Amino acid sequence: MSELIVIGYPNNQAAEAARLTLYQLSKEYLVEIQDAVIAEADDKGQIKLHQMVPMWGFGASAGAFWGLLAGILFFNPLIGVAAGAGAGALAGALTDYGINDSFMKDVAGILQPGQAALFIMAERAASDKVIDRLSGHGGNIIRTNLDSSKEQELRAAFDKARMKPATAPAVDDNAA
Repeated sequence: MSELIVIGYPNNQAAEAARLTLYQLSKEYLVEIQDAVIAEADDKGQIKLHQMVPMWGFGASAGAFWGLLAGILFFNPLIGVAAGAGAGALAGALTDYGINDSFMKDVAGILQPGQAALFIMAERAASDKVIDRLSGHGGNIIRTNLDSSKEQELRAAFDKARMKPATAPAVDDNAA
């Protein structure tokens, strides 16, 4: 079953750092990411979504391929590529993959200007190792679809990470 976790951060950079950590955890086979989207509130409070996979780009490349094939059939491959890429980009932009965009914008509506939220839909996202690494970035749990005991564990891990004092770099007394 897919787990949905929404974590709020003070800014887009912190959310992006957490998403990069999530990608690293995926490379280590600790989590199977289905979608990871950052919702950012701009200066006017408008929500902008930074998708994991830009669907318009995927649609444009697939459309260009099929347009090229159609163009070859009708002896005009350049027009086929252009028409296919345009149609594919439009179809890709209208496609909603993963977490529903309107749901993300509704949930992210609580963000203040400059804040961001990381929406994670994944398998094993609430495992201990994943929680430990993600909680290192701080943040607040905004929403989950976990059962109440797992959600409490998740909130406790993030609260604990937030309470950790910043460690000062070691000072060498023998340095001149």
